[in-house]
This record gives sequence, structure tokens and C-alpha cells, in this order.
Amino acid sequence: MARKSIRAQWAAKIEGRLSSPTGPKAGTVINRIPFYGTILGIDPSLRGTGLAVVTTDVDSPARLHFSRTVKMKPSVSMPDCLAEIYRAVSGVIEEYPVDHVALEQVIYVQNVRIAVVMGAARGAAITAAATRDLPVFEYPPLRVKQAVVGYGRASKSQVAKTVKSLLRRSENIAFDEADAAAVALCHAMTHRIPVPG
Repeated sequence: MARKSIRAQWAAKIEGRLSSPTGPKAGTVINRIPFYGTILGIDPSLRGTGLAVVTTDVDSPARLHFSRTVKMKPSVSMPDCLAEIYRAVSGVIEEYPVDHVALEQVIYVQNVRIAVVMGAARGAAITAAATRDLPVFEYPPLRVKQAVVGYGRASKSQVAKTVKSLLRRSENIAFDEADAAAVALCHAMTHRIPVPG
């Protein structure tokens, strides 16, 4: 019988059918276990930050509890946008029992101004989490797409479609919110908690 791909096994895991991606080999000492809990995924952007709260559990499918896009008009100043991102992330953390926060890292950009703006948006989101003593994890976009879709160059529509399927949603998820949920799922699929071996 053909061996399932790692992505297929992870899809089974977050749907509640497996407790680990490959299972331990006989005689192996397990010293890292999968993370299960509530994750706030963030796709940071100055005028369209995606937020998604996802819970994973060993005995049930991954669930999307909340998603939102923090949209800001072009007329709104950068400081006001950053303040709104901070307030939005803070509000989600106060409303949901978030264990970890996962963000998409800034991709390489040649335009210095865009890099600064993206960095500022990320900073506002990270500050909201850090001031509440929540662990913050960052993932490159290629890694997120590879983990969730199985292809590092997947389009936004492919990511949204896969996230919708993994979270068993009947309605479509906005692109920025799907990207945020994808970061949360990537964290759930790849993060390991060290335990005494």
C-alpha cells in the first residue's frame, strides 16, 4: 500500500483522524509532541490585516472560531492604521483564549517604503500579543503554503480553497482571513512542544 504524503497525513491530523504526522518508530524516545490549542493567525498589512482564531485538538477537527479583515481606507494615516491593528489584535486576544500567536513574515521586497510599512504593521500586531505575554511565532509565506496547500507557490485562491476545506466551512473565506487561518494551521501542523525524553 502506498505511503501517504506528509501533507496528507497532516490533513488527516487536523481533521482529527491522527495524533501525529508519521507516528513513532519502535524503540524511539519521543521528546517533542504536537501543539494543540487556540492559535491567533495574523496576515499583517497596513490596510488589510487578516485575523483568524483557529483551535486544533487531538480528538476533533480544526475549527475556525473567528475571522476578520482590519480594513483601512487610503485616507487614514499610518499611525491611525497601526493603532487600529493594535486594537483589533488586542480585542481578539481579550475575547478568545489564545495560546499562541502566529504571523506571516515579511516577504522580500525591493521597495524600501513597502518594507517599512509592512514591518510597522507587523510590529503593531506583535506588540499587542507581546504585551499580553503570548508566545509569537513567525513563518515565511512559502512555508505556510507548503504546509497547508502542499505547494509553496500556491495562489491566494488556492490557499483560500484549501483552508475552507480543512476547516470544513461551507461559505467562502476572504483572502486575507484565509491567509491568517493558513498561518495558524501551519503553526498547528509544524510546531512541536519539547517534553522530557
